[in-house]
Amino acid sequence: MTTTAAPASEVHPVDRRPPALQLIVGGVQHVAAMYAGVVAPPLIIGAAVGLTGGQLSLLISASLFTAGLATLLQTLGVWRFGARLPLVNGVTFANVAPVMAIVSQHGSQNALGVVYGATLIGAALIVLAAPFFSRLTRFFPPLVTGTVITLIGISLLPVAIQWISNQQDSADGHGILLAALTLLAVLAFNRFLPGFWSRIALLLGLVAGTLVAWPLGEVDTSTFREAPAFGVASPFHFGTPAFDIAAIISIAIVMLVIMAESTADMLALGEVVGRPTTQRTLADGLRADGVATAVSTVFGGFACTAFAQNVGLVALTRMFSRYVVAACGAVLVLLGLFPVAGGVVALVPQPVLGGAGLVLFGSVAVSGIRTLSTAAFDRPANVTIVAAALGVGIIPIAAPEFYAHFPSAVQTVLDSGISAGCVVAVVLNLVFGSRRERTPATGS
Repeated sequence: MTTTAAPASEVHPVDRRPPALQLIVGGVQHVAAMYAGVVAPPLIIGAAVGLTGGQLSLLISASLFTAGLATLLQTLGVWRFGARLPLVNGVTFANVAPVMAIVSQHGSQNALGVVYGATLIGAALIVLAAPFFSRLTRFFPPLVTGTVITLIGISLLPVAIQWISNQQDSADGHGILLAALTLLAVLAFNRFLPGFWSRIALLLGLVAGTLVAWPLGEVDTSTFREAPAFGVASPFHFGTPAFDIAAIISIAIVMLVIMAESTADMLALGEVVGRPTTQRTLADGLRADGVATAVSTVFGGFACTAFAQNVGLVALTRMFSRYVVAACGAVLVLLGLFPVAGGVVALVPQPVLGGAGLVLFGSVAVSGIRTLSTAAFDRPANVTIVAAALGVGIIPIAAPEFYAHFPSAVQTVLDSGISAGCVVAVVLNLVFGSRRERTPATGS
């Protein structure tokens, strides 16, 4: 007796396998949409700990490689790990500010080991907490997640400004010029280029800014001489895990934020593709986040989470197949195996990064504001909750030495505006928030 395959119309669009050409083009398009976002955190962290050009290339390659593995796990799934949705995963911005606080506390020589130790503990926390967190999303309504995502963008904007001002202090003074030209290029490309090209305006702006900087002598090509053509960072290449209780607490808070972000993105993506996200899907997706974060840490990457910009790309292109995003994961793995590809990114001068970073980091804050717009601000208590959380979160940004006389454990948590703001938002929402508000967020 023979059986016939189910008609294509009976297969959900998420599970359909498009032709090879569509897979490749769609996958590359997703890489273009998220590439700048996945390399920005290692660029920031690598510069903070004083990595050389070759080491920075390897750190970027590690983040690309592990982002690819994380995306493959989320899209294809293994047992109870993976949402099996067209979900792109990569290094999260939420991790940057707490890592910078750890660097300031432990010094550039020892910081990465402390970061990796805390992140491994945090990854285990995600895996263990996934089935419970999928039932506790009422504690992270749009009011809380929107506040936290907004603080992420605000916390990172000073980094872009610092990239510009550091170069401006040099004798040639090209920093502001390059930053301004890059910013204008990104805005022009976004406004005037059609379709796909406008969606990669950030990358095109980085290329344009770098081309302008080259004849000015602002491009350092030593990275190509130091970076190997092929390879991946050996386990714990950048530091053996060290365990510090204050750092673990700080990163654990970030892991809660990561779970809230991923939950919001999975719920939103389920609506976009017409397959409502169930509690089981949430738990499986969060477990994949935890495993991906652990693997990323081993190979020199950082905590992983869903990329909201790719959820928007799925909605825009109507390419719902998870295999298209799996192709994106495969491309990321290939890019990560060639550190020279990371060297290309390291060519970009800091002022050019700063100009593009104003848009990139600002767009993160805008995502948070968009999420906040779904909250009920007709309730005065909600206005107060967001105002207090933003105020506390901005303290370490406006006055980095504000907590200098506090115990070191307290400093590690409060020196990250994201961590401090998240704690305030969650606690105040529990105390003053309306029951009506305590529903899962639907986007980020």
